[in-house]
Amino acid sequence: MTAMARAAAARPLDTPPPLPLLPKRRGVELALLVGAVLISVCGYVVVGLTRWHALPGGAVRYGAGLGGLALLAHLAVRLRAPYADPLLLPTAVLLNGIGLVLIFRLDLDTPGNHAAPTQLVWSTVGFMLFIGVVVLLHDHRTLQRYAARCAGLALLLMAAPILFPAVNGAKIWIRLAGFSIQPGEFAKVLITVFFAAYLAANRGVLARTGRSMGRLRLPAGRVLGPVVAIWLVSVAVLVLERDLGTSLLFFGIFVVLLYVATGRTGWIAVGLLLAGIGAAAVGTLEPHVHSRVEDWLHPFAGIAAGRGPGQLAQSLFAFAAGGMFGTGLGQGHSYLIGFAMKSDFILATFGEELGLAGLTALFLLYALLVARGYRAALGLRDPFGSLLAVGLAALPALQVFVIAGGVMGLIPLTGMAMPFLAQGGSSVVTNWIIVALLLRISNRARTPRAEGGESGSKEGSAAAGPPAHAADRRPVNEAVNEAVNEAARDGRSGAGSLAGRDTLFGTGSWVAGFLKPTGSPSRSRPPSAPPPAPADEASSSPEAGR
Repeated sequence: MTAMARAAAARPLDTPPPLPLLPKRRGVELALLVGAVLISVCGYVVVGLTRWHALPGGAVRYGAGLGGLALLAHLAVRLRAPYADPLLLPTAVLLNGIGLVLIFRLDLDTPGNHAAPTQLVWSTVGFMLFIGVVVLLHDHRTLQRYAARCAGLALLLMAAPILFPAVNGAKIWIRLAGFSIQPGEFAKVLITVFFAAYLAANRGVLARTGRSMGRLRLPAGRVLGPVVAIWLVSVAVLVLERDLGTSLLFFGIFVVLLYVATGRTGWIAVGLLLAGIGAAAVGTLEPHVHSRVEDWLHPFAGIAAGRGPGQLAQSLFAFAAGGMFGTGLGQGHSYLIGFAMKSDFILATFGEELGLAGLTALFLLYALLVARGYRAALGLRDPFGSLLAVGLAALPALQVFVIAGGVMGLIPLTGMAMPFLAQGGSSVVTNWIIVALLLRISNRARTPRAEGGESGSKEGSAAAGPPAHAADRRPVNEAVNEAVNEAARDGRSGAGSLAGRDTLFGTGSWVAGFLKPTGSPSRSRPPSAPPPAPADEASSSPEAGR
């Protein structure tokens, strides 16, 4: 008789079999990484064949460099975060590889300004920082202790460009001795850590207070102060630095986290109202922002006046020329856009040469990256980690929405960079840090827990949370599913939250509704089941491992 058969015979008849542990799936990650590198190298080769009818000379070096960096990142994840989500790293590698191919393709039309070698160096720095975060950050909850310092450092980084001259009409750069960085890119991660820590500490007040105005429930005035303060700071950044994108991003992250923490649409209404008032005021009074609003309202005014098409008009022409399947890599004319074709308008190059089909695939990659971040948030037991995962995942989501809307003429254009795609060292480095933090959080969410609630991984044992009974070893998806179903059966409204049930998301939150796993009704606790044992008795009960 095998060991499994002996264990089954010794188990009481009414005891269900133990649920299987979540697989590590590091082999799946490695296979996807190989595919991501191959796709990027194929794009590099296609550009060379299109322009020179021959293989480009640096194809082998490019493939070896990108593959080597991806392998090092994979080894770091395999050794230090074995239960991390297997889709995050390959998705980021593919996006980074596509960005390098696009910049290399645009370099062919700008012989005096080659940006691909510099972008590859910055990508290498991003990979190294990714490995550093994965290896050195043992537990994401360590960041909660430094929330106040993160907020102070973020404010310093946001204010630093005010002392330097404007570049292309906006003060968002620090340039010293030929070296330039965009500190707002790093500040967005720090400010997200602070927002997550603040909301985790005050989630009870935010979820239980407020007034009703018809069908709309607004937050109480005494807790509305932080929203107004963040709104004023974002408007101040916009006015002083003429940076519409950064101010909208910071305010948007705060509103998203408020809504996810409480599940109350009142925060969304207040956020949209304040953002609309601020954007309208600054768009009218600030000349640089006003000119961008005018370009958005009248993109073809330059053609009518005889000055020729502007950047936005050229971008719209590029999307129109791409059609469904595009003109092919290396065969577009997006260089007519001008100086911002490698940064703000790189999406126009992608749309022209790969068409609507390529844009759809690209947006699906971004959606996958964001969804896996939300998925990790649903599996965490601590409020700070859940909010941090949502905030970090929302950063690329908001950036893609704002940038794509701007270059497509849906909203006024901002000076933000397309994540992983656009030229910019600060942007690509920051995005790799975001992916590393999401990987760390997903590893914590998917790591099986031992009898005392301790994490099965060595690095998580020292910083594990409060003891929990052995039932916590069940898969995270089932635990979240049961918690959401129980809250729905109890008739809780969106004003409540699932805090205290191993998750933070409000029952009215779209994140919980969209990503809630679908389980069979048989897995739900029957109404006549006895109440669970108290915490002090559950650990000693012989049936605690059910």
